[in-house]
Amino acid sequence: MQDKKTQPNSTAQAANDKCRLDKWLWAARFFKTRSLATAAIETGKVHVNGERVKPAKEVQIGQVIHIRNRDFEIEVSVQALSNIRRGAPEAALLFTETQSSISKREQAKATGETDHAQRERGAGRPTKRQQRDIKKFTGGTYGSN
Repeated sequence: MQDKKTQPNSTAQAANDKCRLDKWLWAARFFKTRSLATAAIETGKVHVNGERVKPAKEVQIGQVIHIRNRDFEIEVSVQALSNIRRGAPEAALLFTETQSSISKREQAKATGETDHAQRERGAGRPTKRQQRDIKKFTGGTYGSN
């Protein structure tokens, strides 16, 4: 009889062969909770190979996942599967960012596209002229009660 340490753990291997999209996004540390990952998938902020998917979609190595969030937009290629959330260095091994995504982020950083709605800290309340400009830019939604 073999002892437990030498027997292959078939349940662990089976768990790593299949992985739900919401669990993978959580394990790869794109979202703090699985429910946030599920909500992002259901609202269409996550696409797999260019298609909208459901949270239970099975992730496979080599798939390209596009993630759009309020803070970032990133496109990654799946390198490994995991159902377990681990430390950031191990989570970084689950994916690689595509070259197009890296160049888009660098271009956005250089042009300041992500800073469009930011004001300097302590700048205070916008003047009436600034409010008109903001209303014109946002389509009249700023400051209306």
